[in-house]
Amino acid sequence: MALPPQLFKVFDNLKDQAKDALFALSSCICQQSAKIKINGRTFNIIRILGEGGFSFVYLAQDESSGRQFALKKIRCPTGSEGVKEAMREVEAYRRFKHPNIIRILDSAIVQDPEGDGKIVYLFLPLYKRGNLQDAINANLINNSHFSEKDMLRLFKGTCEAVRAMHTYQGPKASINPSQTNLASSSRRQQRSPSPERHSDEMLPHPEGDGDEGFSYDGASVPLVTREAQDEGDVIYDGDQELANGHENGETELTPYAHRDLKPGNVMIADDGATPILMDFGSCMKARIPIENRSQALLQQDIAAEKSTMAYRAPELFDVKTGVTLDEKVDIWSLGCTLFALAYSHSPFENLQTTEQGGSIAMAVMNAQYKHPASSYSQSLKDLIDSMLKVNPADRPDIHHVVEMTDRVLRSLS
Repeated sequence: MALPPQLFKVFDNLKDQAKDALFALSSCICQQSAKIKINGRTFNIIRILGEGGFSFVYLAQDESSGRQFALKKIRCPTGSEGVKEAMREVEAYRRFKHPNIIRILDSAIVQDPEGDGKIVYLFLPLYKRGNLQDAINANLINNSHFSEKDMLRLFKGTCEAVRAMHTYQGPKASINPSQTNLASSSRRQQRSPSPERHSDEMLPHPEGDGDEGFSYDGASVPLVTREAQDEGDVIYDGDQELANGHENGETELTPYAHRDLKPGNVMIADDGATPILMDFGSCMKARIPIENRSQALLQQDIAAEKSTMAYRAPELFDVKTGVTLDEKVDIWSLGCTLFALAYSHSPFENLQTTEQGGSIAMAVMNAQYKHPASSYSQSLKDLIDSMLKVNPADRPDIHHVVEMTDRVLRSLS
């Protein structure tokens, strides 16, 4: 009996994850660090920092310069289609430039030495203080908690990052298909190396902001070099809005949703006070009209794959036809995140849902949660409650959330 294609895909993903897990384990138990080579440069893998369904993040050190990075490795066994998906995360880092949003240092696409697919590497800044979930875990171990003022400052910075996404101004969509094809052809010609140039092409700096990654931060040379593509072999041509740029000078509101806001995706900068939003693999344009059942099921599947259940908005568990999903999904997740900062867990990760056979999905869809006993102000609890409304229309927008957070902070002064 032949196995269905979906089952083969599951087996392939499990195999790839097992390879990465073995690689990560070897880096932990071996005397010497594991090493990887990316386009001619060697990086020592010191330890694993985290993992997701389709990626691993390592603490990596450039063997020649000694610089350390958080190196995100994304396997793309399906080849160019998987690369396109992975590179959308790079595009998101390039799109949103804000002090509370992580900046990508470099990216590279290489052939998977153990398979037919590709591997996308993202070089990200290393934040030695870890993320908000690490801070929550430390509070649990030490039987401590955030002060209300410190917690709200971290939360406000996170909201400012989200506001940059929800208020993004993109170029007006006025390009016709013939212009698009012409622009794509022009970009391919620009990327094709001339005979006089070396076969390896340096990753562009932010001024050029080219495809397939870039370097910044004043580095005199990129972290990696990339092999030039054959003419016409475009692995990823970029989002049209980034490819076109703001050439005509006209922009329009194009909100984006992060769709996986949670403490584990907010790093803490070295000053201990600045939150840095990261992991844009789930990011997409926020406003999605749902016109039929197949579109609804597709959005449910995407949310199930990319959004953490205990922080996922209720409308993503059971997507209805005739509605428009929007950026309010992030407002719900912000409410869950602030609750977790206050009480060390999501409002829907409690004894009933985690140990007594309860359903997180049902708890979310009915907004079933309680504030544990604490010394936090009623204003803080009201702020959390305002975001955890089942009906998206009843939730505040990001501007109102920032205003309410400011009011609570002023009341604590």
